[in-house]
Amino acid sequence: MAAVWLRCSVFFLMIFDKNSVRSEKSSGSRSSKTFKPKKNIPEGSHQYELLKHAEATLGSGNLRMAVMLPEGEDLNEWVAVNTVDFFNQINMLYGTITDFCTEESCPVMSAGPKYEYHWADGTNIKKPIKCSAPKYIDYLMTWVQDQLDDETLFPSKIGVPFPKNFMSVAKTILKRLFRVYAHIYHQHFDPVIQLQEEAHLNTSFKHFIFFVQEFNLIDRRELAPLQELIEKLTSKDR
Repeated sequence: MAAVWLRCSVFFLMIFDKNSVRSEKSSGSRSSKTFKPKKNIPEGSHQYELLKHAEATLGSGNLRMAVMLPEGEDLNEWVAVNTVDFFNQINMLYGTITDFCTEESCPVMSAGPKYEYHWADGTNIKKPIKCSAPKYIDYLMTWVQDQLDDETLFPSKIGVPFPKNFMSVAKTILKRLFRVYAHIYHQHFDPVIQLQEEAHLNTSFKHFIFFVQEFNLIDRRELAPLQELIEKLTSKDR
């Protein structure tokens, strides 16, 4: 299992896509492989080169080292590239279980019996609202997509600086993306196993956790719903 967890991101995406097609045939009802359109980093940009560097270093077999800031690189840019990558990974993972995550099966957005999430984005919805998990995740992923597409927040052109509030925005994005992992693990892990996507989920989540731990991007209290799993996945890499 450990060897599977250490696959690099590019292989994760390739293998995931093949298995998604296989699972779609077996389930007979899945309408798509992704929940939202994939966010692409423009080829030829420095961020694209950083993404390729990340994919290559993930293949080294040492995730702790792979998530470290490359020498001479800008922290904001490194966080931006990886945030886009995690959005795409979670987008694909959630896309595999949307048939199981419905208004009826998940009337509230939760991560087990102790944790329930209400949605607010501070702009369109200022007061937190209670909603179903699929509705919450739709709100969440749409909001993240809007942030990633905003050139004033996530500039893709060379020489355009990141805003002063970039790291704060990135932390909020990652905190909210974590909740999708938490919901999948707590509420839909059986379907994940049935679809044979367990290794892919663990690969993605372990990469995500190592990254946010490396740069202290998510408060430990926010990680509480999956703390036991986090300790299990990361204990051998300390």
